[in-house]
Amino acid sequence: MAGDGRPHELLTTPVRRAPILRMPGRGRTMLLTFDDGPNPDYTPHILDTLAKYDVRATFFVCGEMADWNRDLLARMADEGHAVGNHTWTHPLLTERTRRQVRSELESTCDVIEKAYGQRPQWFRAPYGAWNRTVFQVEAELGMEPLAWTVDSLDWTAPGTGTIVERVERGAGSGVVVLSHDAGGERTQTVRALRTYLPKLLDEGYHFTVPHRTST
Repeated sequence: MAGDGRPHELLTTPVRRAPILRMPGRGRTMLLTFDDGPNPDYTPHILDTLAKYDVRATFFVCGEMADWNRDLLARMADEGHAVGNHTWTHPLLTERTRRQVRSELESTCDVIEKAYGQRPQWFRAPYGAWNRTVFQVEAELGMEPLAWTVDSLDWTAPGTGTIVERVERGAGSGVVVLSHDAGGERTQTVRALRTYLPKLLDEGYHFTVPHRTST
């Protein structure tokens, strides 16, 4: 149920034709997002760094990972981070039927609600692959599509310094940074965050979680 007592499917959410790429806002405000987790080997280190600097981020979790690591979603809730839906098994949704798409999204919504405490308001399609069906289903489930402005390409393991450079070079107002806390060896991502986060804070950037806007 939604906070006002209505089923989440009945909430008014627009059916978009393209995902949101950046967040409107004042000043030097950015969003840090992490996909594919949570992973017990890397996510806790990312959460530790965020806590050290009192920064909030958004974690787009895969349902099967969330189901195995519900304690990490509970920690995200306790520490003020946002948790979004990234499907259950990370498939290419544009090659799935409507029923399959809904199953992937709805089952992940359910486990997020159980572990995090509320249903997700945001969805990110694996590989950034949206189509009309995906936009319709996520809207039916009360979620908005959030993509990214800056891709760290950390999944390619380019080196900690390269990840840092990409994030710092792309920094700007409303920018959404894409990184990963699972789906592979993510030590470089952990180390990069420890480097660029204090630098960007010193430069006057602020970090927040996404917020819904009227359309």
